[in-house]
Amino acid sequence: SLCFLLCSFAFLSLPLFHTFISLLTLFLGDVRVRSRAGFETERRGSHPYIDFRIFHSNSEIEVSVSARNVRRLLSFQRYLRSSRFFRGITVPNSSNILDDDYNGQAKCMLEKVGNWNFDIFLFDRLTNGNSLVSLTFHLFNLHGLIEHFQLDTMKLRRFLVMVQEDYHSQNPYHNAVHAADVTQAMHCYLKEPKLSESLTPWDVLLSLIAAATHDLDHPGVNQPFLIKTNHYLATLYKNTSVLENHHWRSAVGLLRESGLFAHMSLENRQLMESQIGDLILATDISQQNEYLSMFRSHLDRGDLCLEDANHRHFILQMALKCADICNPCRTWELSKQWSEKVTEEFFHQGDIEKKYHLGVSPLCDRQTETIANIQIGFMTYLVEPLFAEWARFSNTRLSQTMLGHLGLNKASWKGVQREQSGGGEDADPAFEEMDSDILPQEPRLS
Repeated sequence: SLCFLLCSFAFLSLPLFHTFISLLTLFLGDVRVRSRAGFETERRGSHPYIDFRIFHSNSEIEVSVSARNVRRLLSFQRYLRSSRFFRGITVPNSSNILDDDYNGQAKCMLEKVGNWNFDIFLFDRLTNGNSLVSLTFHLFNLHGLIEHFQLDTMKLRRFLVMVQEDYHSQNPYHNAVHAADVTQAMHCYLKEPKLSESLTPWDVLLSLIAAATHDLDHPGVNQPFLIKTNHYLATLYKNTSVLENHHWRSAVGLLRESGLFAHMSLENRQLMESQIGDLILATDISQQNEYLSMFRSHLDRGDLCLEDANHRHFILQMALKCADICNPCRTWELSKQWSEKVTEEFFHQGDIEKKYHLGVSPLCDRQTETIANIQIGFMTYLVEPLFAEWARFSNTRLSQTMLGHLGLNKASWKGVQREQSGGGEDADPAFEEMDSDILPQEPRLS
């Protein structure tokens, strides 16, 4: 193995050892897997850190190595316990996982995973921060995907754990809990009559994977920030759908690393990767106007045929777009929490931009913006137009419930706005000033 080889060379003279390490680094290079489809996947943290102090022998280092081995042992014990937990095996007298009461409450919540008032924040607490893994694994089983696609449950769990770990928990909004919330919303849409009657297991599989990975490895700042700071991702993707391309490539990297679909043919795996990319790329807000216009045109003509695979795929794109920005359509208690979290992330970016004199991005200045103003603008120019068209497509109780919450939440934020300003504009002018390609200027709903 590589470790054994390194240890063997450690006994060489120091110059020879350094020469060997240099050659080894040159040989390994950037360890990415180039697909036959012609692009490189991305995997954050795929390059293992090697602490070269282990090749020196002194008591201080030996103590630190010993401590590290203990930590690794504890981590392995936690892995075994969590593995048993996800297989439904009770681990008695465990202080490292949730007690039986919390496990029972989490399972009760999963029985109602299709309810629109599902509290993802509570579920995340009950699963000890494992909401994305627990919920997505449950949905794979609920939809019969594990059996239909003959998936190895341990590989599936490993994939989901890697996905969850590649979200940044320090992000107030774009984290694994948001991904779990979007996945739960996507499940609700998949249950709608028009979709449930026509979708294939393949469609459901793509939808759940895309929802769970749609913001994978999100850095907590937006695309304009990456562009103006000359971030390598902006250069890599030529300033076009930078974050969405990164989320997609990262998801593909984890799929390949986990080997979850290694038993499938290469052709099917490549098709899966491509179609997951189509879904994730549709969440790019800069393409909102284009997708909304296409959706509206289809509805006006009445030519959507869900027996057509291309039409089903387009509807799944629209469903994921809805799931991604459905926070204002939740109950006030949930919607308000999401509003506070996303604004906190905006303001954090603005603080960085101020510190380094980069020019504060729209909606990111905590001195001039408020949560109420931002949310009213968001609902007016983005959420209402999209969900109005979704209700035309799927005029169900769920659609009316979402529009009802949307109206009530907007009225609540207007009340907050009036209290703060003594009566002001309904929407943040920053939304109207932004590029029309990014934010469609749609008429407001009555």
